[in-house]
Amino acid sequence: MKRSTKTISIILIFFLIIAAVIIGRTMIGNHFKKKFSKRPPPGIIVTEVVKKEFAETIETFGTAISKKSETFKIKKDDLFEDLRLKDFVKKGDVLIKLKSGNIVAPFSGVLGYTGLTEDILVSNNIFIITLDDNSTIYSDIKIPENYSASIKKGLPVDVKLSSFKDKTFSGEVDFVSSRINADTRSILSRIKVQNNDLELISGSLLEVSVKFNLRNSLSVPDTSVMIEGDKSYVYKINGENVANKTEVKTGLRSNKNIEVISGLSEGEIIVAEGLKKVRPRGKIKPITK
Repeated sequence: MKRSTKTISIILIFFLIIAAVIIGRTMIGNHFKKKFSKRPPPGIIVTEVVKKEFAETIETFGTAISKKSETFKIKKDDLFEDLRLKDFVKKGDVLIKLKSGNIVAPFSGVLGYTGLTEDILVSNNIFIITLDDNSTIYSDIKIPENYSASIKKGLPVDVKLSSFKDKTFSGEVDFVSSRINADTRSILSRIKVQNNDLELISGSLLEVSVKFNLRNSLSVPDTSVMIEGDKSYVYKINGENVANKTEVKTGLRSNKNIEVISGLSEGEIIVAEGLKKVRPRGKIKPITK
């Protein structure tokens, strides 16, 4: 009997040990599962909803025209000395010394030289010298008829040209014709650009963007907008850093920004980059640029 009781006790102790091991392993497993399954919120770049200028544009081309231009024809045998031209002269400076009398600059500008030509009226070779006042550059452009109600004097203009790929020159509409050309179905306009550094050269082909319907609207980065079908969404961040998927109505796109017509308010915080890391109603760690 004593032996049987002892055996039962050993068996019970054995099962108790096994149960304790199982329970212990389960508890430890649950502890580490809970510890490691709780991931920290992802770091996401956010930005504030701000107002920026948006405008519709009319894209066209034009040729640069100097503010003033003057051409001088000079006989070769009338030169007092070898021809040496300055790059830039001021009004009143001597352009060229001639035996028959010096030529004085009627205005400040850039000197040009087109070489020799055989004039049909004289036997001597002729020098052609040009003086251009490029402090202001003009250009005549043609605006399609359907924009005739939008084009007005004073509208801002952006100008680009191939020799300055990353630079934009600012100007404005200086003149608008009162008539539409029946042949081209366009309205003639003239723009002017201040050219203080003389970077624009007469005769250059200009890429012209005329801005109209200017307004200050809410703006968000184009990387913050999600397109799903015919609807647009952003992730708006609340005070607890929770991302809420919000439908917005968008307008124009300009310089990597998108106009927001409705759905957001100025000063609200939205996700700017990293949309794939965000989950609706998920918490994030905001990172500001």
